[in-house]
Amino acid sequence: MFKKVLIANRGEIALRVIRACRELGIATVAVHSTADSNALHVRFADESVCIGPPPSKESYLNIPQLLSAAEITRADAIHPGYGFLSENAEFAEVCESCKIRFIGPRPEMLRLMGNKVRARKAALEAGMPLLPGSPHVLKDAREAEVFAKEIGFPVILKAAAGGGGKGMKIVREPSVLAQAFSTAAAEAVASFNNGDLYIERYVEKPRHIEIQIAADEHGNIIHLGERECSVQRRHQKLIEESPSPALTPELRAEMGRVSVEAMRKLRYNNVGTIEYLLDERGQFYFMEMNTRIQVEHPVTELVTGVDLVREQIRMAYGHPLRFKQEDIQMRGAAIECRVNAEDPVTFAPWPGKITGYSVPGGYGVRVDSAAYENYTVLPHYDSLLSKLIVHAEDRPTAIRRMQRALSEYVVEGIRTNIPFHRAALAEESFQEGNYDTRFVERLLASETGTHRLKKAIEETP
Repeated sequence: MFKKVLIANRGEIALRVIRACRELGIATVAVHSTADSNALHVRFADESVCIGPPPSKESYLNIPQLLSAAEITRADAIHPGYGFLSENAEFAEVCESCKIRFIGPRPEMLRLMGNKVRARKAALEAGMPLLPGSPHVLKDAREAEVFAKEIGFPVILKAAAGGGGKGMKIVREPSVLAQAFSTAAAEAVASFNNGDLYIERYVEKPRHIEIQIAADEHGNIIHLGERECSVQRRHQKLIEESPSPALTPELRAEMGRVSVEAMRKLRYNNVGTIEYLLDERGQFYFMEMNTRIQVEHPVTELVTGVDLVREQIRMAYGHPLRFKQEDIQMRGAAIECRVNAEDPVTFAPWPGKITGYSVPGGYGVRVDSAAYENYTVLPHYDSLLSKLIVHAEDRPTAIRRMQRALSEYVVEGIRTNIPFHRAALAEESFQEGNYDTRFVERLLASETGTHRLKKAIEETP
């Protein structure tokens, strides 16, 4: 097993990896910017190294500094967490050249799935269903118009080099396609330094369903069920759950089978997540693949009993999977709410000092957090404060447990989206499991939803 792992990340995921390493008997190295000197991951790790000033480009995205820290501390592996350099093929290649194990897939897989056009082609060849769209990067707006006429409106323009809703535009009629193309390309350049776009048919009321994959170096591949991630705003997930209330056992098995077979054909290794759009007819379509541990991995851990981060580290070292497909049984229901430091109405980031902090507890409640009283939420990084996860014997009980846990969560000194979560879980469509990716939009536009949100703001401590 690895002797020492450097975690090239911060916040709750850095703590999550440190805890997994500690249980495996592996020493840990935390890296941090000057602004993160008092962060919990720095305190909990066996060693820590300052890698630069607060801006991410000068610290957590600074490959030379990260490798220097690994070499100085004699780390034999690097865990990238999620975000930052977790899906950066160049970083993985440099780690390999320095004889440091990158805990993740091979660089060529990172590169393949990092380009959405190439990923679509590879997915199709591997047997995954695709929405009709362009098989290559669009040359210009005129070519986009040609494909749009062939596919039929509405269509969606997407950035080839990234995701997260950046460089993405829905187009419902031909007259606005050229302007949408220009805007999407500009956003893609600003976000990814790459203005390449492709086009797909747009699904009006999709659900966002993802399949968790684990693949070792010995050809063993399994799926660990699905996660429902349809509660999102501007393509950023807010609430995730497993199992999905939309999937029948037959559809779950089919999505899992297709995913595993595709990963076997692509010779995928380590953990990964295949994201699909599910339409109203129950048809699913490949959207993209995330070649890393997901933010929302805890819901899968709670319903399957599998420690995904532990397995990720073991597989990276070369150990075989400890589970066969028939060993994976989904028990009960799990829900995760992402608690962000942001205004619950406008969703604007809300950095600042936390003057009071108390997390919920009790049976079936888990909190993955790096926050504490007097902790300062920094403006330089993502606004994720913590992940509140609950597990119960069934979905109705899990919803009530999450509502109880949210009512106990106290964060003083800054604003959070806890009131939003309380309002969302009270919505009839959520409780019935009858929602799609426009759930948040409808909640904020309805009189009932805004009333619930206002009431939740008043009641949240």
